[in-house]
Amino acid sequence: MTAAVSAAPNPFKIGITLKAASGYDAEWLTPTVYGATADETAKRVRELVQALADNGVIELVSSAAVKMRDTHQPAAGRSGSAPKEFKNGRVQAKQAPADVPADDDCPHGRTLREGKGSNGPWAALFCNERNKSAQCDPLWRQKDGSFA
Repeated sequence: MTAAVSAAPNPFKIGITLKAASGYDAEWLTPTVYGATADETAKRVRELVQALADNGVIELVSSAAVKMRDTHQPAAGRSGSAPKEFKNGRVQAKQAPADVPADDDCPHGRTLREGKGSNGPWAALFCNERNKSAQCDPLWRQKDGSFA
């Protein structure tokens, strides 16, 4: 350890990220904790996370994010910017499925998911709304390749 670092009052720093969901667009809390030793810093992280939970900060941030999504209309439309994913070490915008029917009235945007089940391959466009009870019905790929 260099003299400059050891002379600093809090040479150890931990940044943590608490994400509400796996998607890049989920709300995040990103506090930073400092300490004079690694053990002290780790203990402060535990104290901070516990205090965030005990004082309702996590729930408050989540509620505020839901309220913002429900009431804010970005200039580009309800879905805002394209959804993002982490791929090959970079954040990249996901391409919206080109197969979404023009008359689709889902305001949340859709994600194409494909798989193979006991009846063979399947594909569907699923609603991006995080609240399951508010999700639009999926659009299933038809034999002609369209979605309905």
